Amino acid sequence: MHVFRHLDTAASERLATRLAASAPAAHDAPALTRRALLQAAGGLVVAIGWGSHDDAYAALPGPAGIEGAATGPLAPNAFVRVGTDGIATIVCKHHEMGQGNTTGLASLLADELDADWSLVRTEYAPSDPKRYANLLFGTLQGTGGSSAIANSYLQYRQAGATARAMLVAAAADAWQVPASEIRTSKSVLSHASGKSAGYGAMAEAASRVKLATEPVLKTRDQFVYIGKDKATPRVDSPSKCNGSAVYTIDVKLPGLLTAVIAWPPSFGAKLLSFDASDAKKIKGVTDVVQVPEGVAVVATGTWAALQGRRALIAQWDESSSRSLDSDQLLASYKAQATQPGKPFAKPTQGPAPAAKTVEAVYEFPFLAHASMEPMNCVAWLHDGMLETWSGHQFPTFDHQFAAKAAGLPIDKVTLHTLVSGGSFGRRANCWSDFTVAAVHVAKAIDGRAPVRLQYTREDDTGAGLYRPMYVHSVKASIDDVGRVADWKHVVVGQSIMAGTVMEPMMVKDGVDPTSVEGVSPSVYALPMLQGELHSPVLAVRPLWWRSVGNTHTAFVMETMMDELAIAAGKDPLAFRLALLDKTPRAAAVLRLAADKAGWSTPRGGVAQGLAVHESFGSFVAQVADVSMTNGKVKVERVVCAVDCGVAVNPDVIRAQMEGCIGFALGALYYGEIDIKNGRAAQRNFDTYRSLRIHEMPKIEVHIVSSDSAPTGVGEPGVPPLAPAVVNAIARLGGPRVRRLPLARTGLVLT
Repeated sequence: MHVFRHLDTAASERLATRLAASAPAAHDAPALTRRALLQAAGGLVVAIGWGSHDDAYAALPGPAGIEGAATGPLAPNAFVRVGTDGIATIVCKHHEMGQGNTTGLASLLADELDADWSLVRTEYAPSDPKRYANLLFGTLQGTGGSSAIANSYLQYRQAGATARAMLVAAAADAWQVPASEIRTSKSVLSHASGKSAGYGAMAEAASRVKLATEPVLKTRDQFVYIGKDKATPRVDSPSKCNGSAVYTIDVKLPGLLTAVIAWPPSFGAKLLSFDASDAKKIKGVTDVVQVPEGVAVVATGTWAALQGRRALIAQWDESSSRSLDSDQLLASYKAQATQPGKPFAKPTQGPAPAAKTVEAVYEFPFLAHASMEPMNCVAWLHDGMLETWSGHQFPTFDHQFAAKAAGLPIDKVTLHTLVSGGSFGRRANCWSDFTVAAVHVAKAIDGRAPVRLQYTREDDTGAGLYRPMYVHSVKASIDDVGRVADWKHVVVGQSIMAGTVMEPMMVKDGVDPTSVEGVSPSVYALPMLQGELHSPVLAVRPLWWRSVGNTHTAFVMETMMDELAIAAGKDPLAFRLALLDKTPRAAAVLRLAADKAGWSTPRGGVAQGLAVHESFGSFVAQVADVSMTNGKVKVERVVCAVDCGVAVNPDVIRAQMEGCIGFALGALYYGEIDIKNGRAAQRNFDTYRSLRIHEMPKIEVHIVSSDSAPTGVGEPGVPPLAPAVVNAIARLGGPRVRRLPLARTGLVLT
């Protein structure tokens, strides 16, 4: 989803400086540097958990999984506390949106701690980048880019090992035996003499231990949870099944009001005036106020707020937006693709003589995130401070921009992070749109009461922040022995980074790397590739979407590979493998998927297509078995092979690959935001279709055993699916698909 992985340390620190400059200063706020972060992560600091400063919070539940959690006394670092009851509370610095990273983080720490999984609890970290920064993002705290486990792998293991070593030292002192003779297992310390104690019994004594050296981490053969199937049931599943999980809509505060906003009806529209007379007549409506985003209707409940918004009369200037049209944009993009653009890939060797040439233009629509929980945020201005409750996926941004919107210093703003019903990139943006809007509403009513800003499905789907529309134009050739001879590639599409605080660090020489990742760099050896980029500016705000640029670049690269293989008279698998000699991990997953799928084994009425792609450091290959009758397509089976380094939670990895495949398949079949007269034509799930359960194919996931450091899982399963399916369609004699979704080609799902 995210692209902060492109930032180096210096760039991330420059970004932190820009963010700090854009918001009110905190009182005595510590400097935000990478060195300070690393020092804090390795030091003995006390974790801040879910808490309250007022009796008004007595009825407020905490994040999923912390009910009954211990409060100490052993708190050796920012990531774990062990209570006298033996409960180990693991503080998760990454946001849970259904991807399972709370389970992953807990597994890492609990394994090194030798904790009993039944005694493990989790809670979300507060907004505190000094202690909880994403180490791959530098000095920013946030979840994205499929980086949660990758950046936490050693950090959380070290935290667990430190707590365990302190417990062992305490037991050794109490029993007067060498620490090396003490064994730990399932939260119990034991010695050959027969002495034993639970972690809770030693927690207080352990809190006074001073370790002389950092403890040695386990070797792979010593792991109890890491890499073990079914060893760590997901920590968030029980609360989601029994209804105790707390989402933003579940927050209850004294006098809480609900707000909805009358948003601009089209992209770029400006509010001229509004008449709130009829809206104020609706029972329950308390306020109708103008905010920077539009007009907010505030009421004692959601239904009253919606009815009030319906009764509101607003006048908008849409003169600058009515001409915005998807078909016209596509035509414009195609014209730009014929013109010179900003170079993003320069050939390191010249082209060879061409025997055959393939030219193709690919068209990709705007895509909405369509997470099951529409955006929402509770904001409460009181006693000279601001508190917010939401799925704060990127606390650093949300904290800074909420403070700026409220006109308060950072240290007067507290963020409470709650579990989210999905995101796919939507909740983490560089302007914190729904958090800031909630603060604006709270401020507009003079902080009289806490306010929950609630988007409807139509608000969310029509708001923009889409995966941008793209056009690719490719001209590629093979030589007389069937090798790639030349490759010219032009990409046209909005820059996600343009106009954000990220632009100075991310966009280099006019090239946003998120627009071209997957083409440059690519897993394939293509030294002759020449790439150019056009980044048009539109009133439609773009945003990263699950797998970001890889969502369109993988489709182009992998379908073009099939076309070139056909032109060369070669098997698509063999053709690819010949270009992957310098990327052995990509070649390995491709071979594995093909082998498990029975590649090229004839099956009546079924054809296979394959694709391989690297994103977020992981390599994923997929083979799709597809049938087609009278233009009706059915994906029968998808075989997926993934190399994501050490597989911390195999069951979660399989679930993520399955989820990626379903997500990508829905987008392939139906995904499209079509803009007409400046407005999104699709507003809800009746027109912006998602995949139904009966449309899900059989899926096999094979995980490569690896000793490499963990890499991304939440997104890399998306890019290979669409090209694998359309390659199979072509092998069935169907059309060569170059415009998505499939509904645009006349192909439909059975």
